[in-house]
Amino acid sequence: MPVTAFTSSSLTRRSLFMLTAAAAGSSLLAGCGSDAASTSGGGKKTTFLSYLPLETLSLTPELLAVSGGHFAKHGLEVTLQPVKGSPQAMQTLLAGTAPITRLGQIDVMSAIADTGQPMVNIGTLTRASTLRFVYSKKKHPLEKPEDFVGQTMGVPSEGGTSDKVVSLVLAGAGLDPEKTKRQVVGLTPGTFNLVEQGRIVGYVVSLDTANILAAQNADVGVFEPGEYVTCDSQVYVTTKDAAKKDAEVLRAFMAGIRDALAAIVADDSLDETVKQLRGMYSFSTLDDDKIAKASLTMLRNAWTGEDASKPLLVTDETVWTSGYKELTDAGVVKAGGTAATWFDNSLLPKT
Repeated sequence: MPVTAFTSSSLTRRSLFMLTAAAAGSSLLAGCGSDAASTSGGGKKTTFLSYLPLETLSLTPELLAVSGGHFAKHGLEVTLQPVKGSPQAMQTLLAGTAPITRLGQIDVMSAIADTGQPMVNIGTLTRASTLRFVYSKKKHPLEKPEDFVGQTMGVPSEGGTSDKVVSLVLAGAGLDPEKTKRQVVGLTPGTFNLVEQGRIVGYVVSLDTANILAAQNADVGVFEPGEYVTCDSQVYVTTKDAAKKDAEVLRAFMAGIRDALAAIVADDSLDETVKQLRGMYSFSTLDDDKIAKASLTMLRNAWTGEDASKPLLVTDETVWTSGYKELTDAGVVKAGGTAATWFDNSLLPKT
């Protein structure tokens, strides 16, 4: 099945070339029917599974690691392969088709605690939620958890992080999550039409999509679930087997991500970051200077957290385990697990 690939060795600015997936073991990935992006040749090849579409600034660490040469610096040729939501990313990872993905802490803990999946967090990217719920100010404002009761919320996939975050917002306020229905919808700005039609009360989007919607339409309101949920972090995940078998590749991958993040943190104006991203990619939130910089600033704050002196990507055991308690208290995840054994900082760069 054909896929679209971006390769830095053959790309001019915003060029697209249609290629065919032909690598061994690529049938599952090709079956996703999605676009893929990769670095130029010369290094060890690996694949990163993205539950997000590539056309979002929420994927900036991976996109910049490609376009800024940070993966290549560590001897890697990385294909960024989008799949349809976090459940499929997890399934594909567990099938051994690729060694690394990024998932929500909620999904990882659910999979390990509830079904014993052999996964491990090897690096925490965000220290605050980067999800947003968008709604219509005129039709039905979503200003507090009680406003969701009896309504239908749009989520990108059933049972994924976004779905569970909606449940946590409600459960944390002492409300029954079952009182809010869920409808699987797209993540794009165009989905707001369903809100305007009253078919859904709102839907879950990435931070940059929320920003562009609010900039384009004065009726768009934005609810921040991070004010009610503390365990909605994003973590890089591998399997226990891959952590041993592919340790060298995973160390190089995480080093490339760390370098990309460090470059963004050091780029106060974000001019160079935007320039490098636009050298290879083009999508609505990136192409708009105001939206791009506002979104990247919010994302940067989420990556560094309240204490910017803390090392990037390192998982804090206290925060990680307290997140598990939040999930078990809400009844979202089975209790009795040992969350402290579900992460491993050893594959991160030493400096």
